[in-house]
Amino acid sequence: MSAPHLARPAASTGPGRSVRVGVLVTALLTACVAFQLNASMLSPALKSIEDSLGATSAEIGLTQTAFFTSAALFSLFLPRLGDIVGRRRVLAGMMALMVVGCIVAALAQSVPMLFVGRVIQGVSGPTVPLCLIMLRVEVTEPKRYGTLLGVITAVNGGIAGVDSLAGGYLADRHGFAAVFWAMAVVAAIAAALVAVMAPESKAPDSHRMDWPGVLLLVVSVGSLLVALNEAGKLAAANWPLIAVLVVVAAVAFWLFWRTEDRSGHPLVATRHLRQRSTWATLLTTMLTMTG
Repeated sequence: MSAPHLARPAASTGPGRSVRVGVLVTALLTACVAFQLNASMLSPALKSIEDSLGATSAEIGLTQTAFFTSAALFSLFLPRLGDIVGRRRVLAGMMALMVVGCIVAALAQSVPMLFVGRVIQGVSGPTVPLCLIMLRVEVTEPKRYGTLLGVITAVNGGIAGVDSLAGGYLADRHGFAAVFWAMAVVAAIAAALVAVMAPESKAPDSHRMDWPGVLLLVVSVGSLLVALNEAGKLAAANWPLIAVLVVVAAVAFWLFWRTEDRSGHPLVATRHLRQRSTWATLLTTMLTMTG
């Protein structure tokens, strides 16, 4: 997704404009809080889930991996889809699916059902970047945008520890299902606020989605993520499987590059992939999250 289509002439900064931006920020912050709860509120409840479902720590840990892997894969293409069909529509849809995932997880009577719920919740993965794009469309003044960007991304670092405290309290008093019901309520509120309060925006020069590119990139990144997760088991890791996954990731990425070179509407133009600055940002993010 390229930045040029976001550039617009300077907008008015009168009281009406400020109110509109304030309303938008409220909706976007609620969406970011809803996503953050999925990522952090459950941590203190993991032992409760183990006991309730009669599962091992490894099995419950796998459901956490499923959520973050799902979030990573959906982040690859949902922002681009928002450029085409409408960012508000995509963000509201992500929040609605998050509600579905929370309900499935809350009703889980087995690890596989919990696994499915967490995967569905992972659809909300690109919440923060999509929110920042929507904010950029409305706020063109760099200083003001930078300040609001900081406010929104601060939520992504945790809600001052309240999310973890609330998750532990609910799990201890009412069981792990209460944590998911609380997530579902916040996600439902976020979906309603985004649908009602956020203006719709699209990229003017985007008309088609590069689904072949999406498929190949998801296969490549997904294979690599699963390989890295398996390698994290060290002595217990299945190294032949890791080798196969790395090969699959490399082949899929090579095919992705060829597809993007030939596509008239690429998911990622290869000219960006040839720039060192692109890889600097990607590698910095990967190493930070790995750490």
